[in-house]
Amino acid sequence: MLFKNVAPQKQALIKFLLLLVILVVYVAYLSYEYGLMTGGLAAILTWSFFVLCTPIADAGFLLDFPLRLLFGIRMIHSELTVWTIAVSLNTYSLLFRPGNYDTTILTRLLHHILTHPWPYWSVILLSCAGTFLSIRFGDELMDVIHHRDRAFFHSNAFKHELILIAFFGMVVFSYYELIASLGLDSGSW
Repeated sequence: MLFKNVAPQKQALIKFLLLLVILVVYVAYLSYEYGLMTGGLAAILTWSFFVLCTPIADAGFLLDFPLRLLFGIRMIHSELTVWTIAVSLNTYSLLFRPGNYDTTILTRLLHHILTHPWPYWSVILLSCAGTFLSIRFGDELMDVIHHRDRAFFHSNAFKHELILIAFFGMVVFSYYELIASLGLDSGSW
């Protein structure tokens, strides 16, 4: 294991910094390949793909987790902001700069999903449900770790958490079944 002798608090910071380095390299590559404006927008559209089309808060991790650690802002609030930004960005791009979706495989796929409401918007709906359930788990975990709301968590947690975990599992399973049935995993993009 790469982080075997590293304290858990430092592991999260190292993983975040590695993710940030990957993001910077990706933006630099797209900017070099397509120019600063188009490459920058392509990078942001790629980020919005991960926000809108994956059922876990992976793209929001760049904001949610650091904001929670540094300022105590609940991840649910920052994720709502992340989704608002992603939806606004795609609305702008679809209306004024649709050519920027032609830059990468993920942006072409995102464009296809956004421009074909039925049945592809169900990918976004399932992703929304999965994302906000995973954020809820993350917020509750941070509360327990930091001893906030501990009495509430212990008094209501077991049954409530089992239902949420089952629902989350159902969302993720449905998401992958939908992706497979729509042919979005075929690699033709």
